[in-house]
Amino acid sequence: MSQKSAYNVAVVGATGAVGHKILELLQEKDFPINKLKLLSSKRSAGSKQVFNQEEIIVEEAVPESFEGVDIALFSAGGSVSKKLAPEAVKRGAVVIDNTSAFRMDDSVPLVVPEVNKEDLRDHQGIIANPNCSTIQMVAALEPLKAKFGLRRIIVSTYQAVSGAGNEACDELANQSKTYLSNEEMKATILPVKGDEKHFPIAFNALPQIDLFQENGYTFEELKMINETKKIMHAPDLSVAATCVRLPFFTSHAESVYIEVEREDVMVKDIWEVLQHAEGVVLQDNPKEQIYPTPLAAEGKQDVFVGRVRKDLDNRHGFHLWIVSDNLLKGAAWNTVQIAQELIQNNWLQR
Repeated sequence: MSQKSAYNVAVVGATGAVGHKILELLQEKDFPINKLKLLSSKRSAGSKQVFNQEEIIVEEAVPESFEGVDIALFSAGGSVSKKLAPEAVKRGAVVIDNTSAFRMDDSVPLVVPEVNKEDLRDHQGIIANPNCSTIQMVAALEPLKAKFGLRRIIVSTYQAVSGAGNEACDELANQSKTYLSNEEMKATILPVKGDEKHFPIAFNALPQIDLFQENGYTFEELKMINETKKIMHAPDLSVAATCVRLPFFTSHAESVYIEVEREDVMVKDIWEVLQHAEGVVLQDNPKEQIYPTPLAAEGKQDVFVGRVRKDLDNRHGFHLWIVSDNLLKGAAWNTVQIAQELIQNNWLQR
């Protein structure tokens, strides 16, 4: 596939929350599109979306949908990706997938452009977009790793309900109303729609995101652990995660403890690196109560970092607070960035 001035693009899962954000960004960034195809499940097929003042009918995603497509942006669930991504590649498309279906496949690059865009060179047709929580963390920590070395990460996440989809957002809204009306809250979605029990998220905290595994960690926690090592090319890096769902709609927050290799590093050194890090905004002035919050990060494409502190007992240790819009940098924006890098560097060809 040679460099072209405009590309045939397919968005799979175009009617979902991330799909909507992808379409907004393709329009906002003036992505070089020749023809845009919107694809979804059979249930959503036939609906209409407006893109660049043109009304486009959403089609059912089937293997034949990808004939003539150059770039396919997938955000429709792992089962859909496993079924249709290889079919898209067979027909000549390059797939950028937002699900966990291919992330840990050794032949599939797992990419955050600010961290490891060079990995895109070796793609075989499928590129994986990392987990939303992983993306914002590695974007902030990779510059520190490059400057000071990094030997340990311990992260606790505070994740928005939009990470579980539109149904979870509706459930939070409905539960909040019923709770404030002194009525009984009904829970059918969270913590995991497919699990046996469900608990209210309104005015609550759920220390379970995705299903529990045999070792006691949830799949979300293991995703953060394993994806971080792969993206950072650091298989021996010590990483631990606890992932918690909280009752707000957008943006994930993370309390992150790190240990750097050097012991002479000071807070001002961390600040200096973060101030010059691509895609990172430092908001850290405790005297004036300046620090990132999920609400303030909503609708923004950057990763925000604050509350940088040196650990009081470990000379190698630091604590950071990292916040980012999970639907943008955590999903749609990272996806579009990858597509931009493929085009700008002429890396679409396999």
